[in-house]
Amino acid sequence: MSVSDSCTVSVVRPTLQNTLASGVPGATESIEMQTIVLVEDDLELAELTKERLEREGFSVQHEENGEAGRDAIVDAQPDLVVLDIMLPGIDGFEVCCQVRPQYVGPILILTARDEDLDEILGLELGADDFVTKPVKPRLLLARIRALLRRTRMEPVQQAHDSVHIGSLSVDASRREAQVEGREIDLTTTEFDLLWYLATHAGEVVSRQDIYQGLFQYDYDGLDRSVDVYISRLRNRLGDQPSSPHYIKTVRGVGYLMAGEKK
Repeated sequence: MSVSDSCTVSVVRPTLQNTLASGVPGATESIEMQTIVLVEDDLELAELTKERLEREGFSVQHEENGEAGRDAIVDAQPDLVVLDIMLPGIDGFEVCCQVRPQYVGPILILTARDEDLDEILGLELGADDFVTKPVKPRLLLARIRALLRRTRMEPVQQAHDSVHIGSLSVDASRREAQVEGREIDLTTTEFDLLWYLATHAGEVVSRQDIYQGLFQYDYDGLDRSVDVYISRLRNRLGDQPSSPHYIKTVRGVGYLMAGEKK
């Protein structure tokens, strides 16, 4: 299973007018009827997952292969995508890569293999979260709701919608970030993490803090998602891994957004 050479990571900055729940005024956790595209070739698992999600009030469209899933995501523009990796036709990695330029919502990837490489590659291609099979229904539902909360927030008050740290500017109401006057393209999760770090500038935040702030669940001590997101943010900010200017690693503790917020 591989991603074709022609498939490169092309990230489009989300245009959703929303904000991160943690630390941003005006947030709401109400969930209306929301749409999910489920791309899964295991029909028994897909039916069970679809039934469970529909009982929880979601509208679910199921597709069995990569090509159909890709087209459904682009055409339907659902609130969230649940995407298996091992699919007939094009695999989940390729689907994720191909839809990202046209779809800004959260993508949750399912995999039957508990391997760091799968997780890292999926996240690098624009996925927002990762669940390993066999899927625990309560865990999957919690991850889905956490992702949806972060894309259904109401606009913040004007007095609290932007943070400036040196040459870095983060605007929550517009969901835009600039460094040295250059606009940065970020996925939904990348922006949320940057906003969280920026609003806690000068403070050391642990992985547990980040997981609670962004995902509303505890860090299990093994998940490397945040490390991948941090690496991607550093690249987008122009930070050198050996001596980052903005996001510093505090060994054994967590991360620090250096500088004073204004």
